[in-house]
Amino acid sequence: MTKPQPRHRSEFSHSTSITTRWMDNDVYGHVNNVTYYSYFDTVVNRYLIDAGVLDIEKSEVIGLVVETGCHYFSSLAFPDTIEAAVRVAHLGNSSVRYEIGIFRQGDPLSAAHGHFVHVYVDKQSRRPVPLPPTLRKALEALIAPPGP
Repeated sequence: MTKPQPRHRSEFSHSTSITTRWMDNDVYGHVNNVTYYSYFDTVVNRYLIDAGVLDIEKSEVIGLVVETGCHYFSSLAFPDTIEAAVRVAHLGNSSVRYEIGIFRQGDPLSAAHGHFVHVYVDKQSRRPVPLPPTLRKALEALIAPPGP
């Protein structure tokens, strides 16, 4: 198995700026590892809301996280502004694998990168359903560009 390496910003399709908060730091003076997962949720859900395919209160189809992981390369700390970048690495019938890079603002290489897999389900039954056409179209726009 090869050692994970930082990813280049050009490998991602969309990004969102996020301001770190004082509470993001842990006692060691850097952003705590668990906070990165909050950044992952923020960039993905912000994209889906902006694309008009996620209404937190009214959507009948929701994404549930079934897998997640992260690799860390360099520390971030408050008051850094970060850029969370996202791409779709795999688009299935009812699932999607998002890959996210976390960058210090202006840096070309990720301080961390990770992934999570959403399985889209009916909000009431929690059973998998095919991706609605509008959601599929929004996700297709994030399909990973070819590597450098």
